[in-house]
Parts: sequence; structure tokens; C-alpha cells
Amino acid sequence: MDDIKIKLSIEFSITESDLEDGLAEYDELSVDSLIAQILDKSIAVDAVDCKVVTGPNNLEEVDELRAASNAG
Repeated sequence: MDDIKIKLSIEFSITESDLEDGLAEYDELSVDSLIAQILDKSIAVDAVDCKVVTGPNNLEEVDELRAASNAG
């Protein structure tokens, strides 16, 4: 049988501090790469392509959102 491809959409909420803690634990980690690593380690997939559509993808983007929130 050929490889089976599955495409899905996930939306989740996380507190700012938990997101920062999770990303800070690994240098230069982004949300999309974190999700890809979780899926790969959980079910040993051959290829994972994750993309963040909305929301911050890394700590720099979290900082930008915080700055914009404080400015407004």
C-alpha cells in the first residue's frame, strides 16, 4: 500500500507563560516544529508538514503581540 496522507486543522489555546516556557525549553523552537516533533515521536510518521496559520509561531512573535497589546 502507498503512503496515506492525512491533512487536519488544529486550534488550541494556551496561556502566554506556558507557551513561553514550552518554547524557551528548546533553543530556536517554533510552534509548528514543536507540533511536528510531538507527532513524529508519538506515531513515528514519515513526514510532517505543520504550519501556523494564525497566532504566534515563536517567542519573537509572542513579544510582538505583547508590545502591540501594551501600546494599544
